[in-house]
Amino acid sequence: MPYYGYYYDPTYALVLIGAVLSILASAKVNSTYRKFSRVRSMTGMTGAQAAERILYQAGIRDVRVEHVRGSLTDHYDPSSKVIRLSDDTYNSPSVAAVGVAAHECGHVLQHHEGYVPLKIRTALVPAANIGSTLGIPLILIGILLGASQVLISVGIWVFALAVLFQLVTLPVEFDASRRAVRILDSQGILTGTEVGQCRKVLHAAALTYVAAAAASILQLLRLVMLFGGGRRRD
Repeated sequence: MPYYGYYYDPTYALVLIGAVLSILASAKVNSTYRKFSRVRSMTGMTGAQAAERILYQAGIRDVRVEHVRGSLTDHYDPSSKVIRLSDDTYNSPSVAAVGVAAHECGHVLQHHEGYVPLKIRTALVPAANIGSTLGIPLILIGILLGASQVLISVGIWVFALAVLFQLVTLPVEFDASRRAVRILDSQGILTGTEVGQCRKVLHAAALTYVAAAAASILQLLRLVMLFGGGRRRD
């Protein structure tokens, strides 16, 4: 493997690109959410109320809607069958809050219907946790042990599991957002221009998953370029 020098490694450009994409995506979702969190929905329905109505209309009675502390910490926990809505969402009647709550309901509907990409993502969770936790350490241990190619290769493959999880997450998140917009429109929870505003919020949120996946792919590519050639770095 070519030697890039102690202070200069051109593959760091891949890490930098991934970091920039993540920063831009985070800035986009924060600015978009802030903008439409100031727009009150015409119905005056809060995020929690919207979620409860969507679940009721779908005939789902075994999923609770709860409050969780934090900002944009909204999520659906399929193991407990609970939608947890953050401070920004639970009691807010804004277009942004209603959109985020509906997005989490989209995940509930996926779970209820047995949506295949969600099943795959759920099955990958343990492997992804291992990959994100142990991938890089295994590579570093391989280097410390005299560039043990076996450990390095195992580390790369383990890290790849985390990347695979990021990729599978994309269709799950996009589908949940599509469901959310469609339901909010069809049930009249949001009306007129509010539907388009909600779509902008969810699109910006989806960009964070795209950026995370891109950053993971770039990191994996860097690891392969540096250590995947099977030759010890001089």
